[in-house]
Order: sequence, then C-alpha cells, then structure tokens
Amino acid sequence: MKETLILEEKAMQRAVARIAYEIIEHNKGAENLCLIGILSRGEELARQIAGRIAGVEGHPVETGSLDITSFRDDRRTDGHADRSQIDFPIEGKRVVLVDDVIYTGRSVRAAIDALMRRGRPLMIELAVLVDRGHRELPIRADFVGKNLPTSRDETVRVSVMPWDSENKVVIIKQEP
Repeated sequence: MKETLILEEKAMQRAVARIAYEIIEHNKGAENLCLIGILSRGEELARQIAGRIAGVEGHPVETGSLDITSFRDDRRTDGHADRSQIDFPIEGKRVVLVDDVIYTGRSVRAAIDALMRRGRPLMIELAVLVDRGHRELPIRADFVGKNLPTSRDETVRVSVMPWDSENKVVIIKQEP
C-alpha cells in the first residue's frame, strides 16, 4: 500500500479559508446562511468554515451535523439511530452541505434526502474539501478546496482533528 500526502495541515487551512470566502462572496454575506456537515468529518469541516465566515462577517453562523446512514442506497440500515444534530429550523435558509470528499455523489444525494425530511430550505449548496471525480449521479460541488483526479483503485483519506490525530489528506493506492 502506497500513501501519498496531498494536503498537509497548512494547505488544509488555506483550502478551508478559500471555501469560506467563496461562500461569503457567492451568498453576498452570511445572512440567512447555515452550514450542515455530513457526519463525521464533514461536521468538523463545517465548524471550521463557519468559524472563518463568522470571523469575516462579525456574527456566528449556525452549524449542524447530518447523519445520512438511513438514506444511503448502498447499505442496509435497519434499526439505525439518527445521530444528526440540527438545532435550528432550515425552512427558508441557505444551507451549505459540507463533506470531506465527493466521489460518486451518492452520499450527497442521501444528504439532500435527509435534509429535505427536515424542512424546505431556500437553497442547498455543496462545499467539499476534495473533489476526486468519478460521479455516478449528476451532482457537482459549488465550493471545492482541491480538485484531485484519481483512479478508481485509489482511496482518498481525509484526516481531521478531533476525529483523527492530525489534519491531512492522502491518496492511498493498493500495490499489486
């Protein structure tokens, strides 16, 4: 197994900052905006992006976390307890879904389904740290930290504290 470092901590911080500024610019500020991270690493990235936006805009941005397990089409989830934490209404809000990696688009589709069960936002946008291509569904991220073309036999691993011991992005390739 060969592991290649793609983003170290400083590069991840720059990508998060860039995403935050792009969200502010695209939405003309942070009014009526909330960020919802897809569990697990998307949750922490959403907090980091929201912190950057709050620093620029001068007021906090609501954040939450979304458990998409019950909405996935590739796994059985009988009896799964929803671990989502969204303590504010999403009706009429600009929601930015945040995930660590977009690959096939299936997680995002599940997230949209899960989100729509909670209300009807004004709009839903998508921010991802890494876009690795290979879509199976017609879904594209609005805000991307790093476009990273990969092959299907590679894996992109995003490590985010406190979930992991350090902040980094690596590609893992199985060696023959």
